[in-house]
Amino acid sequence: MTSTATRSRENTRARLLDAAAQVFAEAGLDGATVEAVCERAGFTRGAFYSNFESKDELFLTLAGTVAEERLNAVREQVTGMAAEGALGDADPVELVQRVMDAGGDDRLSVMLMSEIRIRALRDPAFGEAFLAQESELVASIAEIIRDIVDTGAIALRLEPDLAARLLMIAWEGMTVRGAMAADGEARLHDIASEALGRLVEALTV
Repeated sequence: MTSTATRSRENTRARLLDAAAQVFAEAGLDGATVEAVCERAGFTRGAFYSNFESKDELFLTLAGTVAEERLNAVREQVTGMAAEGALGDADPVELVQRVMDAGGDDRLSVMLMSEIRIRALRDPAFGEAFLAQESELVASIAEIIRDIVDTGAIALRLEPDLAARLLMIAWEGMTVRGAMAADGEARLHDIASEALGRLVEALTV
């Protein structure tokens, strides 16, 4: 595949994902049909199915893209703090809150992940794909934790992989509750980062 064709395919996928996010915001996961996404993106069903096998794959990809963007922002924050020597100066709670400031949390992404989890519970095949994606996410979080531990800023009471899993569970639970409280996205983020900070405090030596 030529570079021009590759760029065109990447652009098509990006537009479909953007359209999927917009349609999801208006209609939810069940209401976001392939037809509605194609219409919003300005593509035919043929263009859709040349990039995604199904609506399920589209929304799993969208969820993975949202998570990866958040993780990339967190990685950049950690790298910047390490370069400034700021990792060693912060206590665990402050450290986590500063790192989480880079990621950002919003009500739409919380709703997307919540609906995807419900879909995964109902459909074993979809659930298997979701768990595989989640395992990759946990591995990425664990890698970030290892990078922080390697600086000497914190020492954990348990392995980074388990710490990553516990932090993700805590983040998921608190962001959902923050979204339910309807206190605004800033407050949603504060609730999640404070909970993670307290958990890290309990997990560090």
